[in-house]
Amino acid sequence: MDESEAAEWVVEEVQSGERIDKFLSDLMDQVSRTQIQQWIKDGHARVDGRSVKPNYKLAEGQTIVLSIPDPTPMELTPEAIPLEIVYEDSDVIVVNKPRGLVVHPAPGHYSGTLVNALLYHCKDLSGINGVQRPGIVHRIDKDTSGLLMAAKNDQAHSHLAAQLKEHSVTRKYIAIVHGVLHHDHGTIDAPIGRDASDRKLYTVTEKNSKRAVTHFVVLERFDGYTLVELKLETGRTHQIRVHMKFIGHPLVGDPAYGRSKGMTMDGQALHAQVLGFTHPKSGERLEFEAPIPEDMMDLLHRLKNV
Repeated sequence: MDESEAAEWVVEEVQSGERIDKFLSDLMDQVSRTQIQQWIKDGHARVDGRSVKPNYKLAEGQTIVLSIPDPTPMELTPEAIPLEIVYEDSDVIVVNKPRGLVVHPAPGHYSGTLVNALLYHCKDLSGINGVQRPGIVHRIDKDTSGLLMAAKNDQAHSHLAAQLKEHSVTRKYIAIVHGVLHHDHGTIDAPIGRDASDRKLYTVTEKNSKRAVTHFVVLERFDGYTLVELKLETGRTHQIRVHMKFIGHPLVGDPAYGRSKGMTMDGQALHAQVLGFTHPKSGERLEFEAPIPEDMMDLLHRLKNV
């Protein structure tokens, strides 16, 4: 199998004695532990040049080289799924994703995704992210609604991805959270990594984590709830959901990080309201805004009438 990407790490003292599959899965939070174990079994991970088993325990100073195999080609079917297109030209398309729509195919969701819809509508998407995620530069969770951009060619993709990396893309969300925030504005600067007790979830942790920064502004307070605007400085998986839980104000309706009591809705009350970026070809600064969706408006009306 061709190996298109390789990564190398040196085991530090604090990681000595750790299993190699856990070591790699902590570092690669977008890849499942099962997938990493299969790569190790197939010989794609080597310790000091030797193949090992997934349960191999590491020692300080050892060098790990992981040669990531090319993804297995997967035939994606274009599907006539309705799209709310906010902006489109020959380089980029911006859509307002409804809550409940998965962004790209993954185990359990090989059809009915935003990618399937984009393939039907566009016919021309960037191939940088491979066959499973054509055109996708960034993503928002299945149960989050709002603005998302996709690239129609590789040059546009690289340009937009670079903007995300240097934090020049404007991403503002609006959310309804449990509890009353007493500060009118603030910044949450807390590293995020996988939850050791549940690999599907994330948490604020110093271990095998990445810096995560979220800025918030209170828009309106209710009896036991707050409407907030959140601006992402970094873009970690589940960042807003994890950060708001961390400060004691989880999102209403959040199935993973929320509360079981009180107001609820189908999916977390989180909406990607504003998206701004520099056009990859013209250099023009573009900014778009999507109105608060009906389900969140209904929740706000209920809170105002309590």
